[in-house]
Amino acid sequence: MATVSELYQARVTSGQLEADPAQRGVLPAMDRVVRDLAMAAPAAPAQPAKSGWLSRLIGGGGAAPAAPAPKGLYLWGGVGRGKSMLMDLIMDAAATPQKRRVHFHEFMQEIQAGLNAARQRGDADAVRPVAQGVARQTRLLCFDEMQITDIADAMIVGRLFQVLLEEGVTIVTTSNRVPEDLYKNGLNRQLFLPFIQLIRDRMDVVELASATDHRQDRTEGGQVWFSPVDSIAQGQMGKLWREETGPAPATPLVLEVKGRKVELPQHVGRVARASFWDLCGKPLGPADYLAVAEAVDVLFLDNIPRLSQSNFNEAKRFVTLIDALYEAKVRLIASGADDPERLYAEGEGAFEFERTASRLREMRDADWGKS
Repeated sequence: MATVSELYQARVTSGQLEADPAQRGVLPAMDRVVRDLAMAAPAAPAQPAKSGWLSRLIGGGGAAPAAPAPKGLYLWGGVGRGKSMLMDLIMDAAATPQKRRVHFHEFMQEIQAGLNAARQRGDADAVRPVAQGVARQTRLLCFDEMQITDIADAMIVGRLFQVLLEEGVTIVTTSNRVPEDLYKNGLNRQLFLPFIQLIRDRMDVVELASATDHRQDRTEGGQVWFSPVDSIAQGQMGKLWREETGPAPATPLVLEVKGRKVELPQHVGRVARASFWDLCGKPLGPADYLAVAEAVDVLFLDNIPRLSQSNFNEAKRFVTLIDALYEAKVRLIASGADDPERLYAEGEGAFEFERTASRLREMRDADWGKS
C-alpha cells in the first residue's frame, strides 16, 4: 500500500492538487498513523452483522480481546485548509478493511440511538456496549469536523472515546479548533476537561497552519446564491425552480423522523424548496437535517437572514443543516441577506460560522452535487 505522502505526491503530480507546504508538513504524522496500524496485531474477524448499523452498535457476539490502539491524530486548523482531503488520504492508505469515515454529527446521532436502545435494555453502563459494538467493526475511525456545542454530546464523548481506545480503535479527527477550545464556555465545561486531556494523551495534536483557503480558489458554476433578498433574487430563484422542476405541480414533502414530522413546503421528485424559517426556525436537530439531505438532491432555501446573537439558535441550526447538505453532496440554491462570508459578522458563533461560509462557497462549484 502507498503511504499518505506518496498518495499526496501522486495527486500533485497529476494536477489534482496544488502542493501546499503546510499540508506537506503534516504528512509525516499521517504516515505514522498508517504505519502503526499496519504493524499492530491484526484484529479478530468482525462478528457477523445483524441488519443495520444500529444493530451492529448494540448487537451481541463475544468481543475478541482488544489489542492496544495505535496512537491517533487530531488535525486542526482553519477552514478550507485541506483537512478533509488529507483525512481521505489516510482512509485510502490504511490497509485495514475495518475502517470508517463519518461526519461527527452523523456519528453522534448513531451513538445516541444506540444509547437509547441500551438504556431500554437496562444496561447500567450504556456507553460501553455501544462503543464495543463500534469496535467490533472498526479499527480505524475517522471523524470529520469535530465540534462540540451540545451538552448531551459533551457529556457522552469523553466516555465514548475512552472505551473505543480501550477496545483498540485508532481515532483520527479533524477540527477547526485546538482541543482546549472545544466546548468553550459550555455548560458544566469542567466535566468536559478530562476529555481534552485524553486527546492530548492518546492522539498526536497537529496544526495544519496553511495560509491558503483552497475552497476560495474553486471555479464557480452558474449562480446559486442570490443576495440581497429582493424582488430580483426572488425572480431568479423562481426561474431556477421552474428549470429544475418543469411543469409538474409541487406538493409538500413530509419526512418521518423519530416519530415526528419534518415538512418542506414544496417538492417535485428529489428537488425541494423551503424557507430558512421552515427549517431553522423550528426546533429541529441533526437527525432531521440528515433525513432532509437523504431525501433530496437539490434544495432551494429562501430568505436566509443576517445571523447574530439575537437569532443564535436559528443560526446554530443553519450550521447543522449546511453540514448535513455538504456531507450528502446536496446541491443548494439559496437567497440570503448577504454573501455567506458576511452573514454572521460578529458575536458568539461567528468563529464556527467561518467553516459554514467556506462550505457554502465550495458548494457553488460547477461540479458540486450528487452524481
